Amino acid sequence: MTRPSRISRAKILDQLRLAGRKGDRTALTLATDQMKTLAYSPRYWEKYLELLANPLARLVDLLLIKQGDKIARQKGWVKPRRERPAARGKAKPARPARPRRRTGGEQGSLFPDLT
Repeated sequence: MTRPSRISRAKILDQLRLAGRKGDRTALTLATDQMKTLAYSPRYWEKYLELLANPLARLVDLLLIKQGDKIARQKGWVKPRRERPAARGKAKPARPARPRRRTGGEQGSLFPDLT
């Protein structure tokens, strides 16, 4: 009986670096397959989220796998929304509404009082 291969963060990052440096498609394929294994099984979500601390892994997740944010949301690790800056001083006055243009139909007179 053969032992299942272990997926390590270091191996994945080495393969991503190799793919980035030399354009090695097989290294990229191996790395993405291993990342998908981590991303799609809840058992390894912690390891996957640790892996996403690396910019190369984050890029692969954003472009191919698209699971990092989904996993974080399911775990309840959502970033708090940014608060809007408080209004300083007076608010800008609203712009006056422009008169509406007439479309089609009859043309209006330039001098309506003279007709």
